[in-house]
Amino acid sequence: MGEEMRVYIGTYTKEGGSKGIYAADFDGATGRLEEPKLVAEVASPSFLTLASSGKTLYAVSENRDRVTAYRVEADGTLAKLNDQSSAGGGPCYVALTPDGKTLALANYGGGSIASYRVQEDGSLSAPVTTIQHVGSSVDPKRQKGPHAHSINFSLDGRFAYAADLGTDRVYVYAVDPGTSALKTAGETVIEPGSGPRHFAFRPDGKFAYLINEMSLMMKAFRVEAATGALTEIQSLSTLPAGTAPQGSTAEVVAHPSGKFLYGSNRGHDSIVVYMIDEATGKLTYVENEPIRGKTPRNFVVSPDGKWLLAAGQASDTVTVFAIDAATGALNYADSRIEVSSPVCLRFLKK
Repeated sequence: MGEEMRVYIGTYTKEGGSKGIYAADFDGATGRLEEPKLVAEVASPSFLTLASSGKTLYAVSENRDRVTAYRVEADGTLAKLNDQSSAGGGPCYVALTPDGKTLALANYGGGSIASYRVQEDGSLSAPVTTIQHVGSSVDPKRQKGPHAHSINFSLDGRFAYAADLGTDRVYVYAVDPGTSALKTAGETVIEPGSGPRHFAFRPDGKFAYLINEMSLMMKAFRVEAATGALTEIQSLSTLPAGTAPQGSTAEVVAHPSGKFLYGSNRGHDSIVVYMIDEATGKLTYVENEPIRGKTPRNFVVSPDGKWLLAAGQASDTVTVFAIDAATGALNYADSRIEVSSPVCLRFLKK
């Protein structure tokens, strides 16, 4: 039997459309999604993260330059605990350390990152650290200045990795576990014009993967545990061989088994699937699966590894795919729901 889960949906709000964060029940046995319900009214909660305890949820509001902490109620609704300034313009990503004591976010518009201490009740402190990225790259329209697009913590919580589209860099920060302060620990330079966007670790933490928005390339790295440094080992396209570049990429997610990696293509409107070599961390292309919608931003893999759900921002849909346990390939489950401008999906076991 499959697990009963709930999916939280972050959206872009607009008049006559979305009003905030939604939740939909998910049947892990059949892949069925129930109709979404509004669980928190807030402006453009475009990116979400859940504490591992399942008791708190955090959301950034891009057009308000805020980050909000919520308590997750038994019925799935969200009760606001507090909110804080994002300490920069256009927050677009938020993440927690594995112990749930440090939260960090990336400000796309302002090109900066910020960290916060999570209080005992799940509320957020004022910003502990704010770091302004500096620099530019080769694209005069998109890379005149820094655009921090994501921030992710290593599996031991010792390091944070910020991908910056504007400077073509991944910045590494050491995390102080006692204070939640961040300190510069290094950086990795990516080819000019790549546009680093999102970053994901293989579940064992030995390898990491970077999806590049502008070049439509996926990069694989070996992670040096002691220093947090990244060593590139591979770079390959997110599109099928022979396909002309189109659109841009968005999300990257590693399968819970560590055997597969997924990335989303906007424009091509597909999820690319790779197999991961257990020993080397290198990728082998499997397929590109259409999402049966438009503009896949974020997507998620269920905790049991059986399902992938894709948010179609421009089609106002969330679609469900079964994952082949042997190859990682996706099979459309003929299951979808409609929600206005879905951007981010997060699973919570009920």
